Amino acid sequence: MRKPTALEVSRRRLLMGTAASVALGPMSSPSPAQPTQSAVPGSSEVPSVSKVSFTVNGARHELEVDTRTTLLDALREHLQLTGSKKGCDQGQCGACTVIVNGRRMTSCLTLAVMHEGDSITTVEGLGGPDNLHSMQAAFVKHDGYQCGYCTPGQICSAVAVLDEIKAGIPSYATADLLIAPQVVAAEIRERMSGNICRCGAYSNIIDAITEVAGRQA
Repeated sequence: MRKPTALEVSRRRLLMGTAASVALGPMSSPSPAQPTQSAVPGSSEVPSVSKVSFTVNGARHELEVDTRTTLLDALREHLQLTGSKKGCDQGQCGACTVIVNGRRMTSCLTLAVMHEGDSITTVEGLGGPDNLHSMQAAFVKHDGYQCGYCTPGQICSAVAVLDEIKAGIPSYATADLLIAPQVVAAEIRERMSGNICRCGAYSNIIDAITEVAGRQA
């Protein structure tokens, strides 16, 4: 049997050493790219907390919240204003719609700490059982709901929609941008398209909004 040369021996030792280092790699200390938790001060295990103050339904509130808290969770969990509903939690259903500084907003997609000093209106702030807002009363009159889960968001959005039209803000359904948009079914459907009613009460919702618009004209 031929005796291996010095070069072959060196090559074999190199390959064996490389294989051993690969096999033992996971047992070695962590690399800088994958630090242990103790090597990362202020890791995600310790939440960041911040103070925020805003006005909700006419009352001033100052909260101390995890900076990851959404406006929806701040309203529901911290202020117990549970009218705004958590549906999809992805901004697709509109059940959490509230009015912020006069504009409607899906509150599940915005952080509470982003609203320092803002004025927020929820469905509770529009009216109560003994003093209904005209839009709330119209929804009752026209059966603009079935299960009612989406209704708070629908009503907040509807109130803001009429303000948008009154302000002359066009939508994709506005036929002529040189003419102020009108309260017609096509405009209402387009503007309310972000609010989903799984029960299918859309025609009644349009009737309710149209009636309120007629009173405001």
